Amino acid sequence: MLLNKRLSIFYFVNQIKFDVIAIAAYAVLAGTFDHYWLLKTVSIPLSVSTFIGTLLSLLLAFRTSQSYERWWEARTVWGAIVNDSRTLIRQVQQFLPANAEGAAYVRRFTEQQITWCHALSQNLRKVPFSGIVAEYVQQQEIKTANLPNYLLSRHTSLLAEATRKFDLDANRQVQVDATIARLCDSMGKCERIKNTVFPRSYSVLLHFIIYVLMTALPFGLEDNSKFVEVALTFVIPVLFICIERTAILMQDPFENRPTDTPMTTLSRTIESNLREMTTSVVNPPVPEQPESYYMM
Repeated sequence: MLLNKRLSIFYFVNQIKFDVIAIAAYAVLAGTFDHYWLLKTVSIPLSVSTFIGTLLSLLLAFRTSQSYERWWEARTVWGAIVNDSRTLIRQVQQFLPANAEGAAYVRRFTEQQITWCHALSQNLRKVPFSGIVAEYVQQQEIKTANLPNYLLSRHTSLLAEATRKFDLDANRQVQVDATIARLCDSMGKCERIKNTVFPRSYSVLLHFIIYVLMTALPFGLEDNSKFVEVALTFVIPVLFICIERTAILMQDPFENRPTDTPMTTLSRTIESNLREMTTSVVNPPVPEQPESYYMM
């Protein structure tokens, strides 16, 4: 996720560099040759460019709004994961006996929940398992296509085992099970966002309209100054391209990019919180501070 007080202009420019080059080339050529030869006689009313720009603005506003809603929903879901992770461990601490056997079950719940958070973030980003997740898979010799879902099943099995062993009250079991169900619900929401593709035809249409505006713009401007004509033909389409690219970067929050939901950072925060809750360590592991303009 991009940080509030840091921003890499080079990262964003790199995302639109080919469009900027194409628009700059056309602006120079059209702005220059508009004063010579056959192009000098071509005149497109400025109202046409105004109409196209207005239509484009409305479509871009809708597109940006929809993209931001997807991005914000992803962040909201991970906020719920943070809260439910803390709630789960707090519940098992409260409901299980305060003895060695009860503490052992709490530790198992804690390690599984920490692993689940990291596994979910890596699974959504489609990257190989690493760190605590890879170590857990190797130790347990797990072979499954959906590790986060498998770990929630382990939570349920562990809860059933603890219920039988400690003769837990049914109401307490239901409360813990409800928390696990909310974690499953959050996982499903993340998978829905990940697997629902934003319609490609919408992006193609917007891109096409931007280039139509760019094509018509120089032939409706006043011909008093070549520099002004070239500058406007370049700046206006580039602004629309920037808005469109911003929407594209926000629409997929689980693609392992700087604009992603900071799942790795949130998972480390959860790990730090849970270890502080379940151990006597005064200074638990602190999440790493970002050194660049974004955090993962």
